[in-house]
Amino acid sequence: MFSGIIEKLGRVSACKNQETQLVCTIETGFADLVLGESVAVNGVCLTVAELHKGGSATFFVSNETLDKTSLGRIALGHELNLERSVSLQTRLSGHMVQGHVDGKARFAGFSQEGDSRKLGFDLPPGLARYCVTKGSIALNGISLTINELDEQSKDTTRLYVTIIPHTWEHTNLHSIKTGDEINVEVDVIAKYVERLCQPLIKL
Repeated sequence: MFSGIIEKLGRVSACKNQETQLVCTIETGFADLVLGESVAVNGVCLTVAELHKGGSATFFVSNETLDKTSLGRIALGHELNLERSVSLQTRLSGHMVQGHVDGKARFAGFSQEGDSRKLGFDLPPGLARYCVTKGSIALNGISLTINELDEQSKDTTRLYVTIIPHTWEHTNLHSIKTGDEINVEVDVIAKYVERLCQPLIKL
C-alpha cells in the first residue's frame, strides 16, 4: 500500500526488453532497500529483485504489467517517480494507493496559473465513472485532487488537476510532453462501492 507522496526521482541506468518482460535497473537514491520490498515506480507496484551498490535496484516487469501500464516506454536516462510502501507509523498525506494501475491517460497539455500549472489528461474509456470533482486520483503514482471533469465525447473525458511548484519540480510531471501516456489509478473505494451496489446474482 502507498500514499501517492513521491519520495524520490529515480533514473533508469539499464533497461532490457525481453519477449515477455522488461528488466530495468533504477538509481533509486534509497540506501536501505531490501530484497523483495515493494516500490511504486511511476505508480506501479514492483518488487526489488536485485540490489546494487549506491542504492540501485533491478526490477522485473511482466508482460501483463507492460500491457496495462506505460512502463514499456521507459528508456535509459528516464526519470521515474518512486515511493516506498507505507508503514503503520506513516502519515497518510495523500490517499490510499495500491500500485495497481487501472489504465493509461494521455497528457493534453497545461496552462500556467500563477506559480501553479493546470494539467489536462484524457482518461481511457470506462474510468471517468470512478472520478468526482475534488476526489482523489493517482497519476504516475502521484496523489492528486481532481479539479474539473470535462466530458469531451461519449468515450472521452478530460480530467484537470492543479500542480503546485513543489510537485512540478519533485516529480516527473515536469518532463512529460503533450500526447504522452501516464499511469492512472482511480480511488479504490469507488470501485468497491460500485461492486457492492451491483445486484446479487443467484446461481
